[in-house]
Amino acid sequence: MAVTESRNTRTFIAGEDLSTAQFKFVTLEADGQVDLADAAGEQCIGIVENDPASGAEATVVVAGKTRVVSGGTIAAGAAIATDAAGDAVTASAGNIIMGYAMEAGVDGQVIAIELIQGGNAAA
Repeated sequence: MAVTESRNTRTFIAGEDLSTAQFKFVTLEADGQVDLADAAGEQCIGIVENDPASGAEATVVVAGKTRVVSGGTIAAGAAIATDAAGDAVTASAGNIIMGYAMEAGVDGQVIAIELIQGGNAAA
């Protein structure tokens, strides 16, 4: 069961409508706002915790144990990256590792991960 504990959050302004993006990866844009991750394996600032409209406050988990939507089958302990829809997937070569799965999951399931910052590209 996905739970949240000992996490680090920041508040940003949603640069686009994130009302259907709760528990998905977001990126920090040049204007200082956050947008839904839209490229597989890209560097993300964290996972949006709420469901803000464009221009509203977005609560973003930047580190710690949190929840994320799975974009496919994920094994417990797998290195996690984002897909082009902001969902968590098993990292593949060249993807930035954003964390590690704390439990197994399937497509569309909310799972627990240990989110990290400054992840390296998967080999």
